[in-house]
Amino acid sequence: MRTSKSLIFILLTAIFFTNANAQTDTTARIAPKAPKREFRGVWIATVVNIDWPSAVGLTTEKQKAQLLRILDFHQQSNMNAIMFQVRPAADAFYAKSREPWSRWLSSKQGKAPEPFYDPLDFAITEAHKRGMELHAWVNPYRATFDNNYTNIAPNHPTRTHPEWFFIYGEQKLFNPGLPEVREYIVQVILDIVKNYDVDGIHMDDYFYPYLIAGQTLKDSDAFAQYGEGFTDIKAWRRDNVDKLIKMVGDSIHKYKPNMKWGVSPRGVWRNKDEDVEGSDTHGGPSYTENYADTRKWIREGWIDYINPQIYWQIGNHSAAFDKLVDWWSNNANGHHVYIGQAPYRMAEPRSPAFKNPRELPNQVRYVRNNPRVQGSVYFSSNSLTSNLLGFTDTLRRDLYKYPALPPTMLWRDSIAPNAPQQLTAVSGPRGVLLTWQAPAPAKDFEPTFGYVIYRFNADDKIDIDDASKILFIKYNNEPTLLDNTAQKGKKYIYVVTAIDKIKNESEHSEPYSLTVPLL
Repeated sequence: MRTSKSLIFILLTAIFFTNANAQTDTTARIAPKAPKREFRGVWIATVVNIDWPSAVGLTTEKQKAQLLRILDFHQQSNMNAIMFQVRPAADAFYAKSREPWSRWLSSKQGKAPEPFYDPLDFAITEAHKRGMELHAWVNPYRATFDNNYTNIAPNHPTRTHPEWFFIYGEQKLFNPGLPEVREYIVQVILDIVKNYDVDGIHMDDYFYPYLIAGQTLKDSDAFAQYGEGFTDIKAWRRDNVDKLIKMVGDSIHKYKPNMKWGVSPRGVWRNKDEDVEGSDTHGGPSYTENYADTRKWIREGWIDYINPQIYWQIGNHSAAFDKLVDWWSNNANGHHVYIGQAPYRMAEPRSPAFKNPRELPNQVRYVRNNPRVQGSVYFSSNSLTSNLLGFTDTLRRDLYKYPALPPTMLWRDSIAPNAPQQLTAVSGPRGVLLTWQAPAPAKDFEPTFGYVIYRFNADDKIDIDDASKILFIKYNNEPTLLDNTAQKGKKYIYVVTAIDKIKNESEHSEPYSLTVPLL
């Protein structure tokens, strides 16, 4: 993810921000109903060991233990999606790859973990145990992170196909203008799609590189060879990225129609002074600086979700969080918008606006109050596990107090499963054991992916839209759950629903009532 320079509040912004706080605080006192559907994601960055593993060369046991602690932590915050970086620089955090193992995993590029395990497979399994989706996060074009090329593995693409790359900012980058490069990246992604039960493929913002003063892109030869029909090399570059985005989406959905596919670009597509349809901002635009026509991708339906990184405060005079949230919500064409938020900025001395402990909670509320925005993704995991300015406490006690299902994607799958049958409950020394029968096959024969278990008090109305009644979201098809939080002497009513891979939910089962014995 790309960080942004903080900008200084002017008086007008301060007045706006104060008013926004006051309005939001008033709204918060009304205690609106917790959302049943909301995307709550967190990026786990592996490049230069930002989030995981904490250092290179850790043993398999320590790597696993660290990742489990991270996942446990985010489960306790009712997060429901992990963006897990598996390809930071044409390398791999997964075994079934045509590219070498990442040096940030085992200290040497190409060296497998010892004892051997597959980190991606492990992460998927453990995330699903905790009711969280796992999106495989890939960097599309970065091939090296620095200019130390001596430690590159023999099977790294910069060695096997050196003609595919140019150097910019001392990094080797894939040349997006070469058709064989685009085909190669598609095949790399399909290695994940075909071999792993990920819930989504997630691409970050590094398309053509961020601008560096005094440097030029060395792609004139490719333009001369492949730029027929274009008089403007910039338009050709945008077309190259367009081609990749559409190719990736078409290829993913050919093999797995219900797999989610999204991109996390920088927050500004174009500014209004460049394009009348742009946002009322003055930030660096992806359209001209990364040659990424990000709005086009979501409006054309080439991607399922857009996850713009809006790493500025509410009321920022150059790129206001609130203005950008509204702009993206108005340009998604019915597809999903998840807002990239920046808790890491609370640790930056140069970001005074984020020292206000209300800033990020107010941003979450602003996102939630827009019906055309479906949630948030946070950069990055360490910022949340560090509980900077108590933000994670606020999530747990207030904003994310209850679990939530990810929003459905009806253009991927609109047919819900059938309801589970014959729910029963038996109280024992370890808790209440719930069992049920799997539902009959759905109309589209999509298999059951998991279940949602609800628990109501004796005098509650059965309402599965009430997120506070969700006991557990189960991402496997075993028809059983142990409720070890039931209190002795209390009467409960349980119901269970079935969910499919895209999280369509069935009607609930017949209720089952039980009084937990005192002894």
